[in-house]
Amino acid sequence: MFALIFFSACLAVTVLVVSLFSKMQRLKELEGKIAALNFSLEEMDEQAKLIMRTDIELNKTQEELDKKVAGLDALQKLSRQISTTLEEKQIFNKIDNKYLEELGFEKSLAFLWKNIEREFRLYLCLGYTQDESEKIRAAINANKDYFLELIQKGSTASSVSVPGGFLAKDKVNHLFLVHSFIICPVLTQEGDKGFIFVGTLDIETPITKGGQEFISILANQIAQTLDNARLFEKTWRSQQELEMKVEERTRQLTGALEEVRKMSKRKSDFISSVSHELRTPLTSIKGYAAILLAGKLGALPEEIKERLEKINRHSDELVHMVNDLLDISRIESGKVDMKIESQDLKAIVEKVFDLLSEQLKAKNISFSSNIAENCQKILADRSQIERVFINLIGNALKFTPENGKINISATGANKIVQVDVKDTGFGIPEEAQEHIFEEFYRVDNAINQKVKGTGLGLTLIKHIIEAHQGKIWVKSKLGEGSTFSFTLKAA
Repeated sequence: MFALIFFSACLAVTVLVVSLFSKMQRLKELEGKIAALNFSLEEMDEQAKLIMRTDIELNKTQEELDKKVAGLDALQKLSRQISTTLEEKQIFNKIDNKYLEELGFEKSLAFLWKNIEREFRLYLCLGYTQDESEKIRAAINANKDYFLELIQKGSTASSVSVPGGFLAKDKVNHLFLVHSFIICPVLTQEGDKGFIFVGTLDIETPITKGGQEFISILANQIAQTLDNARLFEKTWRSQQELEMKVEERTRQLTGALEEVRKMSKRKSDFISSVSHELRTPLTSIKGYAAILLAGKLGALPEEIKERLEKINRHSDELVHMVNDLLDISRIESGKVDMKIESQDLKAIVEKVFDLLSEQLKAKNISFSSNIAENCQKILADRSQIERVFINLIGNALKFTPENGKINISATGANKIVQVDVKDTGFGIPEEAQEHIFEEFYRVDNAINQKVKGTGLGLTLIKHIIEAHQGKIWVKSKLGEGSTFSFTLKAA
């Protein structure tokens, strides 16, 4: 019985021990799980904190990004506004409070340095009363050396950093009545200089590098616009001065031209009057000389006949000169009635050749013509153009030595015919070519010293060609001949 009880007790103890051991094992397992759970909870807590920090940073970055985007948008609008004017004062009037507020600033001032007055002048005032701005202007001019040095260095001063040698932050804040500030130089290409100031009273709105960049861009935009305004003003003033000079010069030239016209008319009237007056005595002289030479008043000695022939010959030269002067005077005054009609250029040249053929043969001068097919018909007064050819070919004959050549050619383009009369004569000095069409001008050479002339032939030709609305010119080289060219309208 006792043994049974003992066995039962041992069995119960064994069961209890096994149960206890099992519970202890279970307890250990639960403790391990609890520790793992605690570790997981700690990790989750750290991750949650990291997520919160990241979220805060992202929100802050997003806020900064939104602020930059808003600032860029405000800066773009402000730049566009500034660029719409070319007046110095209007540039600063375009800067409005709403743009500065979008950039994060409440107050702004802009000053430009005036060299003559040796002071800073206020051009922009936002967020200040008149009394405040006047006190600030006076204080800036009292400390102008600091600001001039800042501008000269091209440095930006702000609540973040103040360049060495400039006013302390607290002094700047006290001067401009703000908590934070940015002072940025305005430097133009034209030599003007100044600075723009922006500031805020908000303690929670610190100055950032982005804000400094915005104000720096704004200062550069103001400088560029000031340059444009100065350039426009200079250009406008130069244009006004040029217009005034042109107007004054035009007045002077108009007066001079009118005076030239009056003088030309007086000259033409004088020449016409004198020429008419000369004709009567010349006709009488020539008439009496002819009567005496004819022997109607009795026989004359040979010496007297020779002198009378000289009188007769010189009278003919004078009559020819008087006629040329009268013709020039009539053409200048428009009294010659030009019968401009379709003419055959080739036929005119052939007729002139027939008239001068004997003289050409006498000097054994070869004559040729080359008239292009599209130049056969011209618009001209036949008799006047014949005079042109007679004078030009006559001159070529005079200055071309024996066995020389004279050639007439014509080419056409754009309903204009150009006629060239070329010879192999002695040529014309370069310095004489610009005077050769002037009245009474004669080239100083051996031929002219021997051959009599009035110096009116080329002048008359020039007037005839210009009356046909053409041009005449000469190209020549000593020893190589001359080419006289003129233009006429094609029929």
